[in-house]
Amino acid sequence: MVQKSKKVGENRYRETFGRYFEEFHVGDIYEHRPGKTITEYDNHLFTLMTMNTHPMHFDEEFAKKSEFGKCIVCSPLTVALMVGMSVTDCSQKAIANLGWDDIRMTHPMFVGDTLYAESEVLEKRESKSRPTQGIVTIRTRGINQDGVQVCQFVRKMLIAKVGHAVEDLED
Repeated sequence: MVQKSKKVGENRYRETFGRYFEEFHVGDIYEHRPGKTITEYDNHLFTLMTMNTHPMHFDEEFAKKSEFGKCIVCSPLTVALMVGMSVTDCSQKAIANLGWDDIRMTHPMFVGDTLYAESEVLEKRESKSRPTQGIVTIRTRGINQDGVQVCQFVRKMLIAKVGHAVEDLED
């Protein structure tokens, strides 16, 4: 997590987070902490909010008959948590998310599992049309408490250069 303080007045500082375009380096890996232990409430709420009606996420009797023998966590919840975990390190200074590619669910998550995430910088380039911004591509991996990869995806973000983030433009 990149946390810095910006002086905003005499004896007054404001915490800031995230990386500017210039601070990303291809090959760097950022471990996102803290992890998140997924509760039954988390899984049920997300399933209801997204109108996902598959009983594998909320019907224990149905799930007992599956190959897993119990309910599984709704996979878009896993993806959403991983994105959220990566914000502080990777996209706090983003102008926009440009897309997600190659989303892969490689192992199920269950209620009580703890999710951790890490992101590797795959590529970065200056924006051709926006001189104060650049495009950064990362691969984010979700890993459970046993070290098993449960998900991965590639994300592209438009990131501000030094001095051009929204927080740099505040009074």
